[in-house]
Amino acid sequence: MVRNFAGRALLPPRHLLEEFGDMMILTGRTIVSALRPPYPYGGELVSQFLFALRLVWFPLLVTTVAISYGAPGLQAADFLTLFGALDRLGGFFVLASIREIGPLITSIVLAGVAGTAITADLGARKVREELDALQVLGVDPVKNLVVPRFLALMVVTGLFDIYSLLFGIFGGILAELVSGQSLGPFWNTLFANSSTVDLWGSVLKTTMFGAIIAIVCCYKGMSASGGAEGVGRAVNEAVVVSFLGIGAFNYVFTQTLLATHPNILVIK
Repeated sequence: MVRNFAGRALLPPRHLLEEFGDMMILTGRTIVSALRPPYPYGGELVSQFLFALRLVWFPLLVTTVAISYGAPGLQAADFLTLFGALDRLGGFFVLASIREIGPLITSIVLAGVAGTAITADLGARKVREELDALQVLGVDPVKNLVVPRFLALMVVTGLFDIYSLLFGIFGGILAELVSGQSLGPFWNTLFANSSTVDLWGSVLKTTMFGAIIAIVCCYKGMSASGGAEGVGRAVNEAVVVSFLGIGAFNYVFTQTLLATHPNILVIK
């Protein structure tokens, strides 16, 4: 009885560790397949890139402007006005939008829009046994299906990060204008506190977010089972696990970046 209870209690952690290990194996196979010739996935890579671009650009625009205007924009502007320091809003946007909110919004929208579509597509192929048929024909599903999606999401998230940063700063400009402040101090503190480390750190972090989303969504799609219900369950799990992976990696990356570049901690 005690053994049965312990087995049931340890089942979820064991299942989680097994999935994590399988995802790490899939990551290694994907990287090796991407680097090892031949490279037959060029057309699929372009197709997946344009697919993600078409799906994500408008939801990301609306979400970035709305959140940047409301959260670090109006809320921070009201707080800084109490101390007569509304001119510091531009410097605050370096900390809030460029370093954190821009990459997080980009990855969340991409996981919710493009990541779910990838999981549903691969899951439907799995339950229809198309992936097994490819292996029987000697076609590697990792090289031909996972690698192009992996590379496409990495590239598109890096590009979308710059896109979200621009519209995030636009949200800050709107908040500054609504608060009755001129834009000169906003730009001065923005450029005084921003650096190349902030920019490449933001883009690199978001690119890695794209890699995490691609691996999780491809793994969940390729391991789906149980028909249409199983595909729907895989899509839900892919989004949740992607968010958890993004949060964990963001913590490690941010701590490492701040530890190796302490000069960006100084507020000017």
